[in-house]
Amino acid sequence: MNLRPATPHDAAAVTELERVCFEADAWSFPMVVSELTGRERMAVVAVEVGAVVGYAITMASGDVVDLLRIAVHPGCRRRGTARALLRAVLDAAETTEAQRMLLEVRVANAAARSFYESAGFTEIARRPRYYRDGSDALVLALPLRGARVDARD
Repeated sequence: MNLRPATPHDAAAVTELERVCFEADAWSFPMVVSELTGRERMAVVAVEVGAVVGYAITMASGDVVDLLRIAVHPGCRRRGTARALLRAVLDAAETTEAQRMLLEVRVANAAARSFYESAGFTEIARRPRYYRDGSDALVLALPLRGARVDARD
């Protein structure tokens, strides 16, 4: 698996991963293009045998970097891909003026919550009815200065 910066040429593959991983909450193709090319965005893709199998997208704004998306194809999970993607965006965020990274995660997504908690994220708020199906999101934060992501998956 190799990581590289995402380009607009990755939009179709990222859109397909959006559909597979996020279903009703998936971004459309135009939204993906906008996020891959948007101002203050950082996007990285994980590639295996020439195919995009994962991606992460962040947006910097002042003292915060928002982790907008991180996803790995279900057939490629539990191989360290998500952790490598998270390390890559955290490393990039550490070079900005930002003091912390924020993200939202579905309350019911125990696997994702455990993943983020193992990386040092902590809950700071809850967003009621955040997702299209009406479920709540937890807002998690991680200080960036000296942030460390465990290499284990």
